[in-house]
Amino acid sequence: MKILIATAYDYPHAGGLSTHVATLKAGLESLGHDVDVLSFSDVSPVSRKLLAQGPSFLLNKLKKGKGIIWSHQMRKRFLQALIEKNKTKQYDVINAQDPFTTLAAIESGIPTVSTVHGYMTFESISKGSLDEGSAEAKYMQDVEVQAYKGTRKIITVDQRLRDYVKDLSGVEGTAIRNFIDTVGFKPNPEKKNEYRRKHGIAEDIPVIFVPRRLTKKNGVIYPALSLPMVLEKFPNAQLIYAGSGEALAEIKQIVAEKQLDGHVTLLGAVPHDMVKEYYALADVVLVPSVHSAGVEEATSISALEAMGSGSPLVACAVGGLKEIINNGEDGILVEEKNVEQLGEATIQLLSNPEEGQAMAAKAREKIEKEYSHIAAAEKYLEIYKSALK
Repeated sequence: MKILIATAYDYPHAGGLSTHVATLKAGLESLGHDVDVLSFSDVSPVSRKLLAQGPSFLLNKLKKGKGIIWSHQMRKRFLQALIEKNKTKQYDVINAQDPFTTLAAIESGIPTVSTVHGYMTFESISKGSLDEGSAEAKYMQDVEVQAYKGTRKIITVDQRLRDYVKDLSGVEGTAIRNFIDTVGFKPNPEKKNEYRRKHGIAEDIPVIFVPRRLTKKNGVIYPALSLPMVLEKFPNAQLIYAGSGEALAEIKQIVAEKQLDGHVTLLGAVPHDMVKEYYALADVVLVPSVHSAGVEEATSISALEAMGSGSPLVACAVGGLKEIINNGEDGILVEEKNVEQLGEATIQLLSNPEEGQAMAAKAREKIEKEYSHIAAAEKYLEIYKSALK
């Protein structure tokens, strides 16, 4: 089968959607299928800036939401043109990764399957790009409905998103939970100190790693808020963030107010292969997701990667995280936004490394059985084939 995966966002980029696309592509190709990816990154830099990003910035100055709508509309046009240009490759199916790309793909006439990764409108509200209840928010939700009703098949990355799509549009989707490359993400305890030397981290320093985009729904302020409590027990502990986003300024403010300079490292967006090294060198990984403007975490790829890498994991009990983690068995779940519980769980794993490693070993077993990218690719193929009937 010849498959085109398309997205109106950048690819590759630091984020769950890009990771999903790369991992799905690898899984499908390992099964013998041809897979191409088209994304906003394939648009010329001049067109991106002059026709999408520049006008979007100016329109947002006039009214919040106008800019993001313009940007999405232009991305749809760009993707539609790219798909038309590549029709000679005779794709059997397009797997669109967002509602605007779905609409672009449908217009090509090529059978289209859509993967729903999140709550597009509510996530824009959560990030502050849209005002709740505004005409712009209604337009974005109308686009979602149009896309869900127009596509041949819908795949959602968790059950809650399946319910959301059904409630919003009346369309029944299929939930296939997120997955990881179980070969690429694996325990590497023998390289822990090697990676620490590479990144300038002493072997005896307790390391807490947060592999998250710095956005509100990811709860990234809470590790910094809990760090003073951890430092009382482990005064040389280091908190390391890998990601970028609009919450960066708030984290920096917390670091300044609580005098955490020297204990917090903000790496920004880092290559995916480097993230693997930080999983290996970390003592504890935090995935502190929260509810935000109706948005909750799906099956977190960061959590799956931590579990696959054999890293002791603490996560908040929201969304799909409650499904993939058995509290106290293969990770620790804490109440969202609860700084004290987050700090206590971190201290528990730092104080009892054997307990953490026992949980991590069980987590790895679960990943191998339930979250392999090969098994997921086989499920996607079944949906593709059903869309062609």
